[in-house]
Amino acid sequence: MNIIVCVKQVPDTNEVKIDEKKGTLIREGVPSIINPEDKIAIEEAVRLKEEFGGKVTVISMGPPQAKDALIEAYAMGADDAILLSDRAFAGSDTWATAYTLAQGIKEIGDYDLIFCGRQAIDGDTAQVGPQVAENLDIPQITYVTDLEIENKKVTAKRQLEDGYSIIETQLPVLLTVLDGLNEPRYPSIKRIVDAYKRENTVKVWSTEDFEVDKDKLGLDASPTQVYDTFVPTHETKGEMLEGSAKEKVEKLIEKLKEEQVV
Repeated sequence: MNIIVCVKQVPDTNEVKIDEKKGTLIREGVPSIINPEDKIAIEEAVRLKEEFGGKVTVISMGPPQAKDALIEAYAMGADDAILLSDRAFAGSDTWATAYTLAQGIKEIGDYDLIFCGRQAIDGDTAQVGPQVAENLDIPQITYVTDLEIENKKVTAKRQLEDGYSIIETQLPVLLTVLDGLNEPRYPSIKRIVDAYKRENTVKVWSTEDFEVDKDKLGLDASPTQVYDTFVPTHETKGEMLEGSAKEKVEKLIEKLKEEQVV
């Protein structure tokens, strides 16, 4: 079973910096990690490889520093790692990102499953996975919390707001996964050392290495434009109410009335 996992390197901080002119994140100098739900995706892919055989390929789009995330994915058990990195990709929104990833996946070819984390913690859109599936014209199941594979059929438990649904489809399929599907393993020290000893552990592809329409890349081709960005401010501090439970409730009601909330 050949599996592809889409991985994103994201800032490991709440103090993100923003380019006010472009409305995009400034990543230089900010510590980065693998997006947490993408780690869930990597772990599930490796588990399935261990059960059914085949190989796991991780793919990411980002700046050169994203190599570190792919090396960590290799250390978790991935077999191949590909980084799509080119100045032409800079500023991509979810539409342009999904198009670029899909073209990279087409270049890889021969896959049975594609895994993505549900969403990235730096954007929280949950759009890239489904858009990749649409670009590839394959089925998709999102918000997966459990799955079984038997005879080329996938049965997935999909989380809903008030319960879950069970969905079946045939391979190939793209799945976006949620925290709770598994517990990601720690990267292997041996494989980390191996990654730095090997040549081209992470293959870097520019626009010259796979087929893309350059008019569909980057900020200029992104239909989503950020109108404004700001850091939320707290003008007032919380107030602790003293007294018995009854007294606290009475005080709370008085304050809500003063603010004309009730």
